[in-house]
Amino acid sequence: MGKRESYAPGTFCSVDLATTDADAAKRFYGGLFGWEGEDVHPAEGMTYTILRLDGDAVGGLFEREGLEEAGGPHWINYVSAESADDIARRAPDLGGETVEEPFDILDVGRMTAVKDPTGSGVAVWQPGTYAGAERVNEPGFLTWNELATNDTSAAIGFYEGLFGWSTQPMSTGDGPEYNVVRVGERGNGGIRPLSPQEEQAGTGPYWFPYFAVGSLDETFGRCEELGGSKLFGPMDFPAGRIGGLRDPQGAMFAIWEGELED
Repeated sequence: MGKRESYAPGTFCSVDLATTDADAAKRFYGGLFGWEGEDVHPAEGMTYTILRLDGDAVGGLFEREGLEEAGGPHWINYVSAESADDIARRAPDLGGETVEEPFDILDVGRMTAVKDPTGSGVAVWQPGTYAGAERVNEPGFLTWNELATNDTSAAIGFYEGLFGWSTQPMSTGDGPEYNVVRVGERGNGGIRPLSPQEEQAGTGPYWFPYFAVGSLDETFGRCEELGGSKLFGPMDFPAGRIGGLRDPQGAMFAIWEGELED
């Protein structure tokens, strides 16, 4: 079982969806993964939806205006940290940018957001009463986080310095460069170049999450039935298969069918 009560600093610990239509997003992901939404109100006039599967928190979503300036609806990837303030202080020294100063969310935790030198970025979570996703690495839950960027060397140097990650090139045969991100001995995500198609389309660097599924093909079919679309795949690897999807509001994410860590 992939139950989690804590995360080692530097580990991806949760995800949020910033969307233009929270109700439509809840219907789509509920149909796709079986997620149920629990609406909470952490501040006056604000609604945040905790996404759960079988009672365990997967992540969350919220509705926001003006997302066009941020490239449209997108998934936000959270990295656990001992001190959000320390991360915010050091990001500019490493060539990045602190785009959201640290702030508390009740007693739940403290967060900040940083941008890497290539233009993408992550949110940083200092846990309070909430450590992050309560289960991972099972169908319907988060299992990987990946950066597609136009400068892998700059991105790797920044994140290694900021979070203490190590990176290991993965053999892809005749395929493109791929770097596995590790926290200690555990795989934590990946960093790859933007594909030629992405570069041709003018896509900027971006982080995106992978969710585990029992069947890639069935998930492709449900996605299209629910109004989403397939971006790529299936792509076969020794340990499993991947595919890329886009929800009806435009947020991109990936799915994985195959071997999973505990």
